[in-house]
Order: sequence, then C-alpha cells, then structure tokens
Amino acid sequence: MNSYTLTDLGWSDHFAHQVSDDDAALTPVRITEVQRETLTGLGPDGFITLAPKGNAGDFAVGDWVLHDGVWALKVLEPQSDMVRKAAGHRAGRQRIAANIDTIAIVTSCNADFNIPRLERYLALVASTGALPLIVLTKADLDEAQDYIRQAQGLGPLVTVVALNAKDPDEAHRLLPWCKDGQTLALVGSSGVGKTTLRNALTGNLADTQGIREDDARGRHTTTFRSMSATVAGGWLIDTPGMRELQLTDAAEGIDAVFSDIDDLIRQCRFSDCTHQSEPGCAVREAIEAGKLDPDRLERYEKLLREDEINSESIAQRHERTRNLEKTYKEGKARGRNKRRGR
Repeated sequence: MNSYTLTDLGWSDHFAHQVSDDDAALTPVRITEVQRETLTGLGPDGFITLAPKGNAGDFAVGDWVLHDGVWALKVLEPQSDMVRKAAGHRAGRQRIAANIDTIAIVTSCNADFNIPRLERYLALVASTGALPLIVLTKADLDEAQDYIRQAQGLGPLVTVVALNAKDPDEAHRLLPWCKDGQTLALVGSSGVGKTTLRNALTGNLADTQGIREDDARGRHTTTFRSMSATVAGGWLIDTPGMRELQLTDAAEGIDAVFSDIDDLIRQCRFSDCTHQSEPGCAVREAIEAGKLDPDRLERYEKLLREDEINSESIAQRHERTRNLEKTYKEGKARGRNKRRGR
C-alpha cells in the first residue's frame, strides 16, 4: 500500500492554521468514504475507520478531520464545499464533497446533453469555490462538434474537454486537474462515462453499465461517493448520478453563470424592475434586439426562485406556509361573504 504525506493528501496552511494547541493530541486525516455510521479516513499511517461525532451526514468525502483514534471529533473548515438541497421534500442541505480544486461536469454527445442541466451544474460549481470543467464524452460521434460549440457557449471561464472515455489515452487528458495533491470531482448523470474515466485516472477496475437507447441514460454504477488516488499523484472524487439536483445557497453561483443577465439587470432604470413592461428595462430591450434569449432569462429566474425557497430556514419555511394558509382562508371567507351578499 502507498504511503502518503499530509501534503500528498492535499493538506495546506489553510487547514494547519485551524489546528489549535487544544488539538495537539488529535491526528488529521482526510475522509475518503462516508457510510451510514462510519467514516473512512486516510493519513500518513494509512486508512482508519472512525465513528462520527454527531451525524455522519455532517461529514463529506474530501473533508479534513481531527480524530483521537476512535472518533472524528472536529471537521476543519473546507476550502470548497459542494452542497445541494437534501433530496425529497424535507428542508435541509446535503453535503456532496469537500476540498475540491476542480469539478468536472460529465455529459455525453448524445441525448444526455442538456443546456438547462449544465447551467444548473455550473451554478452549483460556482457556489463551491472550485473551478468548473465540462467533460464531453462520446466525442468520437459525428455530431460531437455541435455539442462542443454549445458547451463552449456557456461562458468564457468554462473549460471544455471533449474525449472518448473508453480510450485511456484520451481519458488521461484530465490528469492535469488531478495531479500533485490536486482533487478533481466527477459529477453528472449515470451512463455518461464517469466510472470509465475513474478507472483510467486511478488505475482501478470498477464495473460499468451500458446505456438505454431511448434516453442515453445508464444504471448507477457508483453507489456512494468515494475518494481515490490517481495515477498522477492527485485525488479523484466520484459521485453517483444525481437524479435530483436542487440548488441551495447558490445565488452568487447563479449570478456568475448568468453574468450577462446580471449585468443587464444592473442597467435597468428601476432597481425593482420585474422585466415585464417597465420603461427603461435593459433586459427587455436586449430580448427585443435579439441579444438575449428569453428562454435563458426564464431559466435564470427559475433557478433564483428555486434557490430562494431551498435556502430558507425551517422556521422561515413554516412562516411562509402559515402566511399562505392564512391568505387561502381569508380568500375563502371573502368568497363566502360575497355569495351571501355581505
């Protein structure tokens, strides 16, 4: 088994400065797996299984923690943190991965390619503090160039890499983002080649599944998040395909992805412009001039509304529900009184 220094694992002054004299008896490790009741950490002494102090859901793959040999006692503040709204109807946030340098959004040059989903992922990445990378697989297909042009049009700061994931030499083009202690995370739908890329980048063998012909999707091959060493001396975090990706606390990330619209909004005559019929609306002027796609504006506003709702605290959500119920009851009462001629 390889032996790693803390620096090899991604340790930096950012984490060292968080270790106080009171922590002198504790040992730092980086979390490589999070299970329901246990954590797996990796440090200079190798792997160790730890019990989480608190809820295991408060920990994420890639976290740096301090432990006493049994308990993971302290999570060090991450440099980057990938978070989404918890799946389902319950309020709350779910941590996906931490301390990532680059997040690769993996999609393929077929029916899986979807601009609104890519914008959603890019907003998520922009809110983490990590760098965005779009990886287009199945780039050997005839129609690949059109998909590449669409991906490149998503923003000047987005790097696009198109490759054939089944060719190890092609997959190794991603090694610059996961070498020398750097961490790369793979996100995206199932069946787009994430596991194939992981196999090539780490030298490990994991089962891959075929895709369905009707929607270019596959079954989940990766069933939990994990961190593995790459052949270039860095780290790779693989994630299961996410069927539901709702944003939370991502307003700045959304504005970054839709910076063209954000710039137009700042030029509107009124600060509370709704971009409907107000005079001096720079957004409507751009749409009428053919400089802004109205569908893009609709997607931007949809993500902002979603983020606002998902970012509410439980108390705020309860208050909003009570206000809606009160408004509904008052409306019913007015309707009854009107029918009675009052």
